[in-house]
Amino acid sequence: MTVNDDSFISWKNREEIAESMIPIIGKLHREQDVTVLVHSRSLVNKSVVSILKTHRFARQIDGEELSVTETLPFLETLTTLDLGPCQIDIGVLAADYKTDSRGLSVAEFTAEAVAGAIGENKIERRDGRDVVLYGFGRIGRLVARLLIEKAGSGNGLRLRAIVVRGGGDQDLVKRASLLRRDSIHGQFQGTITVDEANSTIVANGNTIKVIYANDPSEVDYTAHGIDNAILIDNTGKWRDREGLSKHLRPGIDKVVLTAPGKGDVPNIVHGVNHDTIKPDEQILSCASCTTNAIVPPLKAMDDEYGVLRGHVETVHSFTNDQNLLDNYHKADRRGRSAPLNMVITETGAASAVAKALPDLKAPITGSSIRVPVPDVSIAILSLRLGRETTREEVLEYLRDVSLHSPLKRQIDFTTAPDAVSMDFVGSRHASIVDAGATKVDGDNAILYLWYDNEFGYSCQVIRVVQHVSGVEYPTFPVPAV
Repeated sequence: MTVNDDSFISWKNREEIAESMIPIIGKLHREQDVTVLVHSRSLVNKSVVSILKTHRFARQIDGEELSVTETLPFLETLTTLDLGPCQIDIGVLAADYKTDSRGLSVAEFTAEAVAGAIGENKIERRDGRDVVLYGFGRIGRLVARLLIEKAGSGNGLRLRAIVVRGGGDQDLVKRASLLRRDSIHGQFQGTITVDEANSTIVANGNTIKVIYANDPSEVDYTAHGIDNAILIDNTGKWRDREGLSKHLRPGIDKVVLTAPGKGDVPNIVHGVNHDTIKPDEQILSCASCTTNAIVPPLKAMDDEYGVLRGHVETVHSFTNDQNLLDNYHKADRRGRSAPLNMVITETGAASAVAKALPDLKAPITGSSIRVPVPDVSIAILSLRLGRETTREEVLEYLRDVSLHSPLKRQIDFTTAPDAVSMDFVGSRHASIVDAGATKVDGDNAILYLWYDNEFGYSCQVIRVVQHVSGVEYPTFPVPAV
């Protein structure tokens, strides 16, 4: 037998184990609201190959691939425990178990590590929270996909309705088709049917009412059985408290804006300042995609080195507010053809930093260039630091932040020498540090941060909504302080 034969047999064995994991992961998620992770990456609704690739990611942490043969015993043990709603990282469990010298069995070690989620310590399953999307454009449809994906047992976030303006004949069919197929993000993972008589879209069993209205004042959500809902405004038409308050209609409890808020509207970047949201706050903003991309690494660098000043230059994919061909536009340059030109424009991300990071006293400036790509952008963050350092130190620090810190869901890290923008389509992180492009000279550092300005940002929006809705469950094992 050749070495290649051995590799193939090993692969087939691991495929078989990954197949056996899928029903266990699904049952835990549906029946107990338990999300199984491997180093912060969810295994829920993942294919055999995706599960194996997620395990392979552990090479970045431990220097060697994590095998499904190592994690399966921990997963099987979870089925024997009286678990409440939570997230459990079997990758961390396996890694911690390797370094534990007490001679505990897998069952004993697992029960101890997740003790806060079992028995009398467990959180009781909460009622689901209704969610309404106001607008159904690029971000709206991706947020819808994520909400449907995370519906789980039905006790989490439930997408109940979408509010749009009437679009004429076949409107519902066309909107469902845009949800079903996306030129950038691919096919919807599941099934979608349309009930035109009842104005509903049914996606993976989730019945979503499509409400036609030209203004928030026209809608009474309670008439559609919606109560205490969180409304996500994807239109950007209203960005101050007065305008967004129009959404606080019967059935709506909170409003979340997917654009930078103006005035006293809190701008929230999950992972950085989501804990500052007051329980009685009814209106908040998720800031912009670029703000979400730069604030987490900016915070990380300020925590370790201190930041005296900075400038961010974003090379941003074109968006729907630009023209396909040259035509009139109220902005100075955005009327020029988006697929044919690099377009210098402004960004509010730099000024938004002050709202998300009020303790950062350093002045941050910013500018932006729109370029002819449909998705994924890069922010070039140039910083003057409070002390001198080296490139190696900065990279090791940011790598550790991406793997072990409270910002690991926001910051990813790549060492791929040939990485390009399309490699990051579908990234669930707010930004990805490109190690190969990073430059450090004494107290000056330049970070290159990739970000999927559509999907990565939508994931940040969902995290904020989960937090304010009370369905953001704790993760185990709890990191050592």
